[in-house]
Amino acid sequence: MDSFWDFFWFIISFFLLMAYLMVLFQILGDLFRDKDVSGGVKALWVVGLIFLPILVSLIYLVTRGHGMAERNVEALKAAQKDQEAYIRSVSGGGQASASDEIARAKALLDSGAISAEEFEKLKAKALT
Repeated sequence: MDSFWDFFWFIISFFLLMAYLMVLFQILGDLFRDKDVSGGVKALWVVGLIFLPILVSLIYLVTRGHGMAERNVEALKAAQKDQEAYIRSVSGGGQASASDEIARAKALLDSGAISAEEFEKLKAKALT
């Protein structure tokens, strides 16, 4: 890099390359996430993205951009639902879990496996 302008154009070119790659991967991710499109059509889109990348990217964004946003929102909602289910399973589900723990401890007390003192400890632990 001999001058400031060489460096400047390198930065601009690198930025445009990264922006293009982000769009390309977004399109490919959306294309393979869409269950309504057949495999042959997906292959045609990919071949088009390889040979005429900018033109096909623009066509894809214009023709399928709205559905792309909807599929992205659906994927985010599904991920959030899965995350909430995981958090509930890890945390034990709140008060319902405490009553389940107390019921199990009561069953152990009734069977004679634990003493009344141990039952009270388990009950206190479940309620905290």
